[in-house]
Amino acid sequence: MSTPRDLGSTDRWTHSLRVSQARRAAAAKMRTWSRRRRVTASTLAVAVLGFGGVAAAQTTTGGSDGGSGSAQTASAGFSLKAVQGKLGVTADGQMGPQTRRAIRSFQRKNGLQVDGVVGPQTLKALGLAAGASTRSATTKTAAASSSSGTANATLEKIAACESGGDPSAVSSNGTYRGKYQFSRQTWRAYGGSGDPAAASEAEQDRIAAKLLAAEGTKPWPVCGK
Repeated sequence: MSTPRDLGSTDRWTHSLRVSQARRAAAAKMRTWSRRRRVTASTLAVAVLGFGGVAAAQTTTGGSDGGSGSAQTASAGFSLKAVQGKLGVTADGQMGPQTRRAIRSFQRKNGLQVDGVVGPQTLKALGLAAGASTRSATTKTAAASSSSGTANATLEKIAACESGGDPSAVSSNGTYRGKYQFSRQTWRAYGGSGDPAAASEAEQDRIAAKLLAAEGTKPWPVCGK
């Protein structure tokens, strides 16, 4: 004979509550574990990417052994290929072991600090000093400017003598025309078109400068002296 159930007992309700609470606790623990796993994975990914960036930077600048990379050489105003050419190694623009050894060997032979870095002193010893290069460029620019100034002065003198500086001047027989008294044949030969005396003053100056550069003052035997 079975024992009758006590319908007023709270045991079954208490058991059900405990089971439900245990399930919720397990679910919460699982969610916490899942979040931690995602955070760990993200952190690891960032670390890997960061390491990759450092490695790339070291590769670009020649590594962590003191070697100078192409970026450092370029910042000094010279390409790595130029340095390699001076050192007598393959000029491939790459800071490899051969180039580093050549740099250190050169520094050692020339009494420089043996650090494998292509710094100002090493560049100077190689004949690639930035100062010398800058001075050379400045000298060339000054020479070109001086030459241009001389040409302009010569053309002004010729124009004043030939036409009084009048772009529309025409000789009495109509043969010579414009500021520099061009013949039509000469005008066309140096890129002019139409009537020289009808061209703009700037165009006449341009053609005259080409003529002077090519033939000197010979086209103006009297006024070019």
